[in-house]
Amino acid sequence: MEVQETRVQTDRVLTIPNILSMLRLVGVPVFLWLILRPEFGGPESDGWALLVLMFSGVSDYLDGKLARRWNQISSLGRLLDPAADRLYILSTLVGLTWREILPLWLTIALLARELMLLVMVGILRRHGYPPPQVNFLGKAATFNLMYAFPLLLLSDGHGWLAEVATVFGWAFAGWGTTLYWWAGILYVVQVRRLVKADAVAD
Repeated sequence: MEVQETRVQTDRVLTIPNILSMLRLVGVPVFLWLILRPEFGGPESDGWALLVLMFSGVSDYLDGKLARRWNQISSLGRLLDPAADRLYILSTLVGLTWREILPLWLTIALLARELMLLVMVGILRRHGYPPPQVNFLGKAATFNLMYAFPLLLLSDGHGWLAEVATVFGWAFAGWGTTLYWWAGILYVVQVRRLVKADAVAD
């Protein structure tokens, strides 16, 4: 017999998943400061930056899983989680591009997708719809990029570990970028259908 799982949405703010998302947001400027310290004459802090990125990846997995398991899905959490994802991606792109670890073309490709999504969100708001929820492809893309970025940061070194990190880092970056754009195209299709349905209804 199939058991249907229910999801209870809560209005509470201080839930464990929301606190994890808030900590991820706090980690964004910390990560950017750590990764850019050598560019401004400070000591290299890539090890600490990697730890912050690892915490971000783990907490990104945990906040959604715990919210579903403990029935702590909230409207605030639906905003905090994707906001933290995008800010981490943006700060990592800025830091790694500044350090010349990421090529400019990849940064432009990822930022162009974000710009496209912002345009779609604006169209939805004009038609009275909330921002689209993160779909599976979008989550998969984020996970791939969250694996890619620390590996690419680790590749900015010497020895066999840096070589292995380069191979796997670029593999995850390629998969993540492809999935990121695929998810973005699906958002565009979704928005187009909603706008078309509104036009027919009018």
